[in-house]
This record gives sequence, C-alpha cells and structure tokens, in this order.
Amino acid sequence: MGKKVGRFRGPDGRAAYIRAYRAAVATLPTPSDSFDVRTSLGSVHGYRWTGADSEAVPVALIPGRSAGAPMWADNLASILRAGRTVYVMDAVGDAGLSEQSAPLTAFADQAIWIEEAFQRLGVDRVHTVGHSFGAATAAVHAVHHPERVATLALLEPAFVLRRPPAATFLWATLAIIGPKSWREHALAKIGGVDVADVRARTPVGEMISAGAQHYDSSGLPTPRPLSRTHLERLTMPVYVAIAGDRSLAGGERAAARARTLADATVDVWPSTTHSLPMQVPEELALRLRSFWDRSSPVTR
Repeated sequence: MGKKVGRFRGPDGRAAYIRAYRAAVATLPTPSDSFDVRTSLGSVHGYRWTGADSEAVPVALIPGRSAGAPMWADNLASILRAGRTVYVMDAVGDAGLSEQSAPLTAFADQAIWIEEAFQRLGVDRVHTVGHSFGAATAAVHAVHHPERVATLALLEPAFVLRRPPAATFLWATLAIIGPKSWREHALAKIGGVDVADVRARTPVGEMISAGAQHYDSSGLPTPRPLSRTHLERLTMPVYVAIAGDRSLAGGERAAARARTLADATVDVWPSTTHSLPMQVPEELALRLRSFWDRSSPVTR
C-alpha cells in the first residue's frame, strides 16, 4: 500500500535530476506546448504535439517507472507522423516534473490522476499507450474508465498479465540504493539490455539514472496482475506487444492470457527485450498507427 508522497531526496538531487530531464526533453521533437494541470493527487506536467487532423482521436503516452515523459524520445517522431495530437505526461508520484500532493493508497488510484488530467485537458476519447509500469497504469485507468479509452496499447506490460520474475524486485531495489556500478547493472537487468547500453550516457539514460538515484517513489503501490473480472472490462480494442527475449511482462504465457481479451491483437516481437519500444521504434509506430486507424481513421 502506498502511504508516502513521492519526493526528491534533497535539493541537490532535485537540481541534478532537472538538469538531466531538461537535456532529455531537448532531444524530443519540439512540442506545441507544455502544460501543468491540477488533479486531486497533485499537479500533472506534460507536453502536447498538435496533430494535423484536429478531429482525430488523440494519443496519450504513459512512461515506465522512473522514466518521465522524455523516455519516448525514440518513438515520438514516428508516432507523430500519424497526424494525431499526442500527449505525454510525467506520472504522479514518480520521477518527472509532476508534483504529488496526496498519497496513492492503492494501485487503482493511478486511474484517478490520469482520468482527472484527461478531463482538465478536454480529452474526451484517447488512444492510450503505456510501457512497463506505465502499461499497468494505462490498464488500470482503462478498467475504471473504459468510456474514455478508444484503444489501449500495452507494451511489455509489467504486472498486467503476470508478475515479473522475482529477481526484478531485487534489481529495482539496487537501482535505487546501490553504488553506481550496481545501479548500472540493475538498470541493465530491468531494461533487458547490456551494461554498455546503460553506460552509453544518452540524455534519456542519464535522466532515468538520475531519477532512480534522486527521487523517492517508494510510496507508489505495487500493481497486481489484472483479475479475470478486470480483464473482462477491457472491451475496447487492445494491442499487446511482448518481447521475444528477456521479457518482464511474462513472455509467451502473458501473450496467451492477453489473447483471451474480448478484442485483442497480440504480437511477440522477436529479438527484443523489455526495452522493446526503443528497440523497434519505426516498426512499432507503423503497427500502432494501423491499430488506431482501424478504430478511428485519420482524414488525409
């Protein structure tokens, strides 16, 4: 159960994170605007890219744990070619520029801030996309507010269909409290990549490392796999992408469970890991654009 409000561990850590965050934001396509909207759990910070088709159902991207909105840097350019307005938000209670003001007492509370943010932004219907922990957030919102969600895309959805391997919890702890070399190994294990990839020092990688080091998100409740009743509420079209190698979402067993959904499209992507969205950005964007267009075509 979450009882604490997420916060930076100190002013120096906050300053270091914000420097890394701003450097990562600079790698994104230039947004049309940024926003901060109030919810009952805190202020939600995010960015909007206005699409060419103002009538098309927009897209919302939900980042993974400790990632923040800039984690979508590798994906945004290709997603924006769909012509839809795109929203990307920092999660409440996690690293980013959103500011939590009240604790989340259960994981279902994640649905509160995301639903209230959509209301404040005037988003009536949305194609929601989440990665990893962000997929769990997107899923719980869709369970509680299916009328808002035109389609749901779950990319390597940690916890949604199956629990991650037990070792994942150890790596998550080491990513926060371990010395630098341990944090690098832990982040590599969580992302399903090599340590060399973590040490490559990309702006997004630096931001994620700074978030894990300086932001205390221990008050976030841990999600549980959706029950059969919850899965039955997901009647909208659902796209599920599972990594073919080193999946934290549950691999083939998770894919099999996803196929029991009322309207599911499930792909197991060969030669990918938990970092699937960043490993196949162009191919994934084409898949998502086709998926969205079947539900709500863009007028060209």
